[in-house]
Amino acid sequence: MMIDVKKAMLDPTMVFKEPKEVVANDELTRDQKIEILRRWEYDARQLEVAEEEAGMAVHRPEIFDRVVQALHTLGVERDTENTPPTK
Repeated sequence: MMIDVKKAMLDPTMVFKEPKEVVANDELTRDQKIEILRRWEYDARQLEVAEEEAGMAVHRPEIFDRVVQALHTLGVERDTENTPPTK
């Protein structure tokens, strides 16, 4: 089954259940994997910020850590340039 790369880049969770599935996928290039995982990382971070702003107790999503781990597997560091400044 071919994966929908465009859909995966817009919303990785629509195509993959786990970040490690992105890493293990043979259809994607390394660059595509990185782009999809960065999108996932960004989405997870946005969710965290939204919870913080709503005054909810922030439970750093486990998915965030799994995305970062998947990026490490590809030999990529976290994207610190797009990391919101810590308070």
